[in-house]
Amino acid sequence: MNSINLLKHIKSSVLLLIIINLTRISFAQKADSLKPKIQVSGAISVTNNGISVIPTFMLGKPATIFDLVVRKKNFSFEPQFRFAIEDVKPWSFVFWMRYKLIQTEKFKMGIGAHPSTVFSNTTAMVNGVSKDFISVKRYWAAELTPTYFIAKNISVGVYYLYSRGLADATRNTNFIALSSNFSNIKLSDDIYMKVAPQVYYLRMDDSEGYYATSSFTLAKKDFPLSISSVVNKKIQSTIPSEDFVWNVSLVYSY
Repeated sequence: MNSINLLKHIKSSVLLLIIINLTRISFAQKADSLKPKIQVSGAISVTNNGISVIPTFMLGKPATIFDLVVRKKNFSFEPQFRFAIEDVKPWSFVFWMRYKLIQTEKFKMGIGAHPSTVFSNTTAMVNGVSKDFISVKRYWAAELTPTYFIAKNISVGVYYLYSRGLADATRNTNFIALSSNFSNIKLSDDIYMKVAPQVYYLRMDDSEGYYATSSFTLAKKDFPLSISSVVNKKIQSTIPSEDFVWNVSLVYSY
C-alpha cells in the first residue's frame, strides 16, 4: 500500500470514528442525569516567533497566543486566538472540540475536530491605488491522539491530523507524528522540565516532507509563569518551508 492510499485509509477511519463517537456522546449526555462541574483553565503566551500547530509553518514575527479550555467530564471546548504583536493583527483562530474516548492508567485516546481561520496580508489594486488587505482562509480539521504510558511521566504516541481547506486554501493536509513525552523531569525541589520530541510526515496536496521537532518547557511548581521553546528541522521535503525553525515563549497559565 503506497503512502497516498494509506493516508486516505487513515483519514476515512478517523472521520468515521469521530462521527460514531459524537453520536454516542450526544445520547450519553441525554441519559446522564448527573451534572458535573465545568472546569475552566487557559494560558497566555508571548513568543519571539509564532509557530503553528504543524511546526513547519510559522508567523516569522513576535506573536501572542490566547488559549482557553472549558471542560465538562470527557468533553472540552478549546479555542485558541493568535495575534501578531507588532501590528496587532490576527494571525489565526482555532476552535477545538475534543473528547476523551479512552482513559486508563496505561492508555489514553482522544478525538477532536475544529473549524479554523488563518489570516494573511495581501495587496490589491483599487482604482489604480495599491492597498493592503487581510485575506482569510478557512479550514476544517480532525485529529486522533492515541497515547501509551510507559511510566508515570514517560509516554509515547501517534498524532494524526487531517485538514480540509475551503476556497483558495490547501485542499488536503495530512500530518502524522510519532511522539514521546518526558514530563516532570526534576531539576531541583521546585524546578522541573518537560521534553516532547517527535518525528513527523506532512503531505499537502501533491507535496510532502519529513521533519523532526521537539518542545521544551521549564517551570516552577505552583508558579503560573513558565518558559517554553519549539525547534523544528526539515529532513527532506518538497514543501516550501524554512530549513530550521525555533522560538522561545513566556507562558502564563491560569
